[in-house]
Formats: sequence, structure tokens, C-alpha cells
Amino acid sequence: MATEPEWRDVRRCGATSLALAGILLLAGCSAESADDGRGRQRPTPKPAATGTLEQLAKRAGCDPNVQTDAAELRQANCKTSEGRYVLTTFATDRGQREWINEAKDYGGSYLVGRQWVAVGAPGVVAALRGRLGGTVETASPHHSGDSGGGGSEDGHSGHHPG
Repeated sequence: MATEPEWRDVRRCGATSLALAGILLLAGCSAESADDGRGRQRPTPKPAATGTLEQLAKRAGCDPNVQTDAAELRQANCKTSEGRYVLTTFATDRGQREWINEAKDYGGSYLVGRQWVAVGAPGVVAALRGRLGGTVETASPHHSGDSGGGGSEDGHSGHHPG
């Protein structure tokens, strides 16, 4: 059985290790080289756009076809020369993160800004990033194909544009 001083040492060591891991994680995430590996400067990503669904759609070059107009989120289908996508705005950051976490079960490419998400094919999302800024997140579907439905997703109400 451990004595009291041993437990204090374990707690102190654990707290120190946790703090060190956090610092290393932050340093690794934020330390991005300014060049492209060939000695040329890489462009700095522009900050994500902000605004209403209509304002974001206009900036992206889309006339939004609003499908959902609720207090917690607004969602529209959009089409540009690059392709079709779904643009969604959220009332809260938490609501946005919960939506993204659920949507990622279906796979896909997500362009994420402050309280908004655009979902579409990778090429469409890349083009939108040039207009709206934001961060690209991707996910693979988590369907195993043996969930009782025979692997078919016909008729599901996923978050992908049709």
C-alpha cells in the first residue's frame, strides 16, 4: 500500500506530465512552417468569414435555397460553378460542434468557420475556402455495412447535398 508521500509524488509527476503534454501539443499545432518546403513563402490562410447565412452565401457566390430556418440553425442548398454544397449557420459554437460530430459519421469534407459549416465534395470545399476562409475537416463514413439495413443508405437524411 502506498504511503501519503508516495501519492503526492505521483500526483505531482502526473500534473507535470499533463502540463508538458499540453504545451507540446499546442506547440506542435501552432508551429507551421512559413515556407512550402522548397524555400518559397506559403500564403497565410485568411481568417474565416462571419455573418448570416445570406451574407456568407453572397460572399461564396451563391443564391441560397433555404431548407431549414430554426432558432438553433439555418441551412441552405447552394450551387456555384464549382458544384453543389450545403451551407449551415448555427446559433452557438456548441451547437455547431455537436452537429459536426454527428455529421462526420456520414463522412465527407467540411469547411468550418465561426458558427458556420459548408459541406460538399472536396473540390467544392477547397474553392469555397478561397472565398470564405475557414478550416477544412474531413471524415470517413463509420458505417460497417452490417447495421441491419443491409448497408444501404437509401433514404437517409444525411448532411450531404444531393
